[in-house]
Amino acid sequence: MASAACSALAAETPAHRLNVIHIISDDLNNSLGTYGNLVVRSPNVDRLAARGMRFDRAYCQYPTCNASRTSLLSGRRPDTTRIVDNQTPHRTYLGDAIFLPEYFRKQGYRTLKVGKIFHSQGEPFEDPRSWDTDIREEKRAKNPPKEQILRRQGPDGIVLRARDEDTWEGFVGRKAVEFIEDAARGGKPFFVAAGFRMPHTPYTAPEKYFALYNPDELKPRLGPPEHLANIPDQAVSYRIGVNPRFPTERPGDTIAAYYSAISFMDAQLGLILDALDRLDLWDSTVVVLHSDHGYHLGEHGGLWHKLSLFEEAARVPLIVAAPGRNPGASLGLVELVDLYPTLADLCGLEIPRELEGASFVPLLEDPIRPWKDAVFTVLTRPRVANSGKKFGDIESIGRTVFDGRWRFTLWPDGTTELYDHHHDPFEYQNLADDPAQRERAGGMKQLLARGWKAGLGAAGSE
Repeated sequence: MASAACSALAAETPAHRLNVIHIISDDLNNSLGTYGNLVVRSPNVDRLAARGMRFDRAYCQYPTCNASRTSLLSGRRPDTTRIVDNQTPHRTYLGDAIFLPEYFRKQGYRTLKVGKIFHSQGEPFEDPRSWDTDIREEKRAKNPPKEQILRRQGPDGIVLRARDEDTWEGFVGRKAVEFIEDAARGGKPFFVAAGFRMPHTPYTAPEKYFALYNPDELKPRLGPPEHLANIPDQAVSYRIGVNPRFPTERPGDTIAAYYSAISFMDAQLGLILDALDRLDLWDSTVVVLHSDHGYHLGEHGGLWHKLSLFEEAARVPLIVAAPGRNPGASLGLVELVDLYPTLADLCGLEIPRELEGASFVPLLEDPIRPWKDAVFTVLTRPRVANSGKKFGDIESIGRTVFDGRWRFTLWPDGTTELYDHHHDPFEYQNLADDPAQRERAGGMKQLLARGWKAGLGAAGSE
């Protein structure tokens, strides 16, 4: 149910509704200054966080691009979307469902998009009905011109000899600013979406961003070797042949390249924030920044990329700056599937009944109030180990539930994990078979079986 303040907004004419700027950074984990990373240079993400609400416990519903984006943009969970890979277009099972930007378009908003918002993998993965203007990701986003490539760093880092404005990432930031400037002169509320490719592989950035980091000072957090013996085979992708292990030769090169890509994206974000300052739009515009899922940089003995149900892959950065809401930080449990109802609520729009998230506007007003009891993330696994496949099907699915302290995971083969974040935030000690935690494991398994509605807690009573 919409909050009282937002219900009042609904009575206003569309021209007076809040604008929305929706920014997605691809494969961005919580390696950001505002989240406590002392190495990464992210001044503009930090600047947005200082102005808005930083959510410290936000989680994706599926840790890979297409499945996560389909979930958050449809407001439905993977069990409903049935999209659990990067090869199946988002409307395959959802048909004429109204996705987030289309919903705003139907409410009289001018919708403009540049870059990767839906999964950019050809026409079936785009959603033209959602946009008035749709500038799609180009091949140069992943393959910069050869003449710009200065050198390579590690297996996936590409150092450019180029100005920011001559790169794809620079184009996305500048085009988003053009959209905002043009839309601000119009008579309609606007929904501008900017999808940055970085820090997705290849980690690409001009040389000045690579110069910010010394690879020799960066080490992966592999964890104690003995902890791997108690992790189920299906929990770690490299053990079943799904993903390559994190580079063991000069691992700092890869970490530095990833961090460089974050700083490059951050600089383009700064252009958007500068435009909001210059055009005096903060009092009329909701700004949301998040990733599509988390990302591994060598944890748990060598995990790389995503495709796990550990904290590093499930947790995402999420910052929301909204007019009339005080800045701060919240430990309330929220999910990316909550974004659709939250943005509708903030803008005074009716929240569609079929959505499977909950508006977290009350947390913007009171960040320490009771909220969700649990959040849920899923991941399919190939039925045959070492098959070379990255994904399984909807019937071969691992599930994890996190209640703010305990994480419980159940894999398709029946193996389980239980971690106590109060004493073990990096999830090194699997307590699933500990006799002292038998009752706890049983209770978490029941919560997992009951599903997301059982985890709504106070969010379900709003």
